[in-house]
Amino acid sequence: MAKTLTFGIMHLGIAFSVTYALTGSLAISGAITFIEPAVNTVAHYFFDKYWERRERRERRGNPARGEVSPEAPAAPHLAAA
Repeated sequence: MAKTLTFGIMHLGIAFSVTYALTGSLAISGAITFIEPAVNTVAHYFFDKYWERRERRERRGNPARGEVSPEAPAAPHLAAA
């Protein structure tokens, strides 16, 4: 947890410094420093949802690409007698 908190503080410091260097405005730098992580957090939530669906599709196999999941029954004409 300490590493995560340290990284978060470092991220905020870098965001503020870069924005201040580009704009010269404390107000804009402060706003961006806190708005960007908030937007990034929301984007990360939706990215995780997308990624979970993608992984589930890969585990099942993708019929659009001709893949079949291992649990799918074999075609009757290919079954061993």
